[in-house]
Amino acid sequence: MVLKLNNIYKSYSVGGSKIAVLNNINLDIEKGDFIAIMGPSGCGKSTLLNILGCIDIPDSGEYIIGDKEVNFKRLNSLSEVRNKKISFVFQNFALIKDFTVLDNVALPLKFRGISRKERQRVAKKYLKELEIEDLESKSIRELSGGQQQRVAIARALAQETDIILADEPTGALDEENTNKIMNVLKELNIKFGKTIIMVTHDKQVADKANHILKMKDGMFI
Repeated sequence: MVLKLNNIYKSYSVGGSKIAVLNNINLDIEKGDFIAIMGPSGCGKSTLLNILGCIDIPDSGEYIIGDKEVNFKRLNSLSEVRNKKISFVFQNFALIKDFTVLDNVALPLKFRGISRKERQRVAKKYLKELEIEDLESKSIRELSGGQQQRVAIARALAQETDIILADEPTGALDEENTNKIMNVLKELNIKFGKTIIMVTHDKQVADKANHILKMKDGMFI
């Protein structure tokens, strides 16, 4: 078991009252699995992904990665998960527009204290893996949406984590680039054994995963 959630509850205050967004979620994910989470807007799927990535904190419940429980009350515990355990692929790519492709892919490694030479070596390795090494010196502003998402995936790979969280990774792409990006994610799952948890509203995209989980009103159905 690479990841486990026990009775995760999350609510937000609206107009003086609390609205439950996640209602005692339980989830077990095996190493090397590829999970798609689907559901209507507002069902809690993005909040769930944010909790898995330690971007958001639940009101209650237990989160275990590997054999270690995440301590939501300790900032360094959350930072360790974000920096060393999990990497992200976002719908809007979350790239720095004025940086080059190479610098974007290498950037997360800077926060681990890795030397510039080693950061660039690792970044170039994964740019080559995704067949976009010819773009390394280009600014993000020069790239198409499909190219930007490949850069974002290369950045996730460069962190060399076991788990990748993908929030609507094809949401801003056309059909052709959607198919290309999903083929890349599937290859990462098979070739590198990455555990991928993806949120999507697109059934055709979800069908690329090994398993589909459906959510409604903050619960799995």
